[in-house]
Amino acid sequence: QVQLVESGGGLVQAGGSLRLSCAASGRTFSTYAMGWFRQAPGKEREFVAGITVGGTTTYYGDFVKGRFTISRVNVKNTVYLQMNSLKPEDTAVYYCAGATTNWVRESSKYDYWGQGTQVTVSS
Repeated sequence: QVQLVESGGGLVQAGGSLRLSCAASGRTFSTYAMGWFRQAPGKEREFVAGITVGGTTTYYGDFVKGRFTISRVNVKNTVYLQMNSLKPEDTAVYYCAGATTNWVRESSKYDYWGQGTQVTVSS
């Protein structure tokens, strides 16, 4: 089993950057594909980015358009989301999640979830 804890959220002006971290407990972190999702008030949870078990391949939601980068360091049991050129519409609670299968974008296919970290982008 994996427990996930996100950090790094906060308030930033439009055009700014944030780096989210997700620390995982348990020795099986390296066997999970990892993803980031977000949920804004009144909206459904949305896929942001994913990274394969070995960290060699990444995939993103269409809206990212090169602004975000997901990475992982398995020896540190940590996955990151570097977010640049932030926009007010990026305001949401951001969640990291773990899945036993690579390439999944559906939240229902992720088995483990963190509690979320708030990102607020002011205009």
